[in-house]
Amino acid sequence: MKTESHKIENADKTWFVIDAEDRVLGRMASRIALILRGKHKATFAPHLDNGDFVIVVNAEKVKLTGNKRADKNYYYHTGYPGGIRSNTAEELLAKKPGRIIELAVKGMLPKNRLGSQLLSKLKVYAGPGHPHAAQQPENLDI
Repeated sequence: MKTESHKIENADKTWFVIDAEDRVLGRMASRIALILRGKHKATFAPHLDNGDFVIVVNAEKVKLTGNKRADKNYYYHTGYPGGIRSNTAEELLAKKPGRIIELAVKGMLPKNRLGSQLLSKLKVYAGPGHPHAAQQPENLDI
């Protein structure tokens, strides 16, 4: 008997909507990474992008446990010598609320071209609305 590999052309992509209001960031991000990767499907293959699309709404109302809102730092570099900068989670939520979810999910995906491709299927919005109604997304309760 021959083992047949799943073809990416045959993969059916579904759209899911997740409401981030009062959801713990890490638990929600791990579930999102699992859906983006396609591990919830029987046709999972580690080298293929057969995961689904995820829309996250109300990103500004995500919950961080403990003192992470004030203590957790996010670092970035400007590209110039001595150009390392940092923001606390509270500052990042105030400036770019969706970025905190993107960074959490990015850390849970593969660190290669496939991971970048998977991350492009994540759509994060600060408020309750999103422009993807034409895709008929299903609500996903985590």
